[in-house]
Amino acid sequence: MHALSQTSGRGPALVTGGTGFLGRAVVTRLRGEGRPVRVLARRPADDLVALGVEFVAASVDDDAATRAACRGMETVFHVAAKVGVWGRYADFFRTNVLGTRAVLAGCREHGVRHLVYTSTPSVVYNGRDLAGVDESLPLTNHCPSPYPATKALAERDVLGADSAELRTIALRPHLIWGAGDPHLVPRILARARAGRLRIVGRGTNRVDMVHVENAVDAHLLAERALAGDASADMPPATAAHGRPYFISDGEPVALWDWINQLLTELGEQPVTQRVSLGTARLVGAACELAWRVLPLRGEPPMTRFVAAELAKDHWFDISAARRDLGYAPRVAIDEAVAALVRSLRREARAHS
Repeated sequence: MHALSQTSGRGPALVTGGTGFLGRAVVTRLRGEGRPVRVLARRPADDLVALGVEFVAASVDDDAATRAACRGMETVFHVAAKVGVWGRYADFFRTNVLGTRAVLAGCREHGVRHLVYTSTPSVVYNGRDLAGVDESLPLTNHCPSPYPATKALAERDVLGADSAELRTIALRPHLIWGAGDPHLVPRILARARAGRLRIVGRGTNRVDMVHVENAVDAHLLAERALAGDASADMPPATAAHGRPYFISDGEPVALWDWINQLLTELGEQPVTQRVSLGTARLVGAACELAWRVLPLRGEPPMTRFVAAELAKDHWFDISAARRDLGYAPRVAIDEAVAALVRSLRREARAHS
């Protein structure tokens, strides 16, 4: 049993998006601690059903289903989101904003005590380098991607809903990774193998990442903090509720060095071709225009937002999470990379 099991909440918990990478890890940890768990997701997962998880088969933007799923819950972990760098704003707004409002309505209607919201550091996107910034940075009000824009709106709603009856908190984990990750690392590998990956800018930018198990720790610690705030009636100046927190492994990595190390250990060619940030932005703007006016499918190979993400610093001060939540990254990057490489090699052998 994980050490946090003695200090986190013990009541029933709802996990929205519980079949995704982070959501599944939260569900598995909660069930390992003997917690009753309900999952709101589009379709059940057999392995989680085998763990005794109750499923509500619905999208988070199904207002009635989402509100009903909150009935009888002590805590809601709202992990579900529409993630991506491209798409219609209306689609992101429906899931990320309207879905979050449905969760909030369900919490209020059914007396849920704690809401832990999974936000993202990109809610403070401003197009500039973000090096060691803290939570005082304002939410973005101009972003070329609908994902950060709608997540910022949702985070504002969640933190604004904090009250004595419903304690809320927003966590901002950056680039969640680890064995079983279906998004970050597979995307890097696919682009590298297709010869579509380029170093953007100087190639020296540092970024934060967070291993999935560290991210789960942060979520359970946030729940514990909310429970403590409620029981102690802590004043806003010292309480964690109603606040956002950056979450990372606490070890910013040189992005392109990290990518090339991973590629090399997997027997792939490292990325050596470069493109300036200015050129990448121009290409991104052109791609965005083409994808808007032509019947093109999938995501553009470059966008203005992706260009900035690949070229600029994105690492964050996590001292607030350490202080207020007791968060301390357990999983070290070097050890986790070795485990990830072993996992990817096993998968490759299984499919060969």
